[in-house]
Amino acid sequence: MAGILDLLNSDLGNTIINGVSGQTGQPQDKTSNLLTMAMPVLMQAMKRNASTPEGAEGLLGALNSKHDGSILDDLGGLFSGGVDQSVMDDGGKILGHVLGSKQQNVESALSQKSGIDAGSVAQILKVAAPILMGVLGKQQKQQKVSNQGGLEGLLRGLLNNNSPQQEQSFLESILDADGDGSVIDDVAGMVLGGDKKKGGIGGLLGGLFGK
Repeated sequence: MAGILDLLNSDLGNTIINGVSGQTGQPQDKTSNLLTMAMPVLMQAMKRNASTPEGAEGLLGALNSKHDGSILDDLGGLFSGGVDQSVMDDGGKILGHVLGSKQQNVESALSQKSGIDAGSVAQILKVAAPILMGVLGKQQKQQKVSNQGGLEGLLRGLLNNNSPQQEQSFLESILDADGDGSVIDDVAGMVLGGDKKKGGIGGLLGGLFGK
């Protein structure tokens, strides 16, 4: 199974990046950098939620009822003329559910490291969240996932193909950060990283988007 960052480096990923960039008026390179960091963070948060029976049940319920992957079938339609407000509202609800009280911390960390203002980061995440749920929904159908163990395995697969173990702990730390800025800044620096020798998501950024 391809990882979530492989998706962003595909034709579908280019459509997502171009569409989100057009929707928010942010440059494509900054948008792609932000999505490359944000998608694994959101997925890590979903993986956390799915680690409890209630959380897994809620996520499976959402995938079965609304987020079946059909959003990916017409991304051109989604972005033409601007993303529909109902999709943005849905994205806001997903973020609130998945990130909870950490939402502002995460948006602040992503803003600091991407150079995109926090308001635009929030908008980009609202568009990205339903698309990410669509990716999950499509994979869930293909793999016939119907229980907590299967869901955790699905999320793990989408994350681990791109993120070595130390990256996982960085993503955890972003979600755990207490909002004082310093921890978030350090951790986001490790994830986005200027130091390509460290590899992982930082190195991958250079590889994927350094063309």
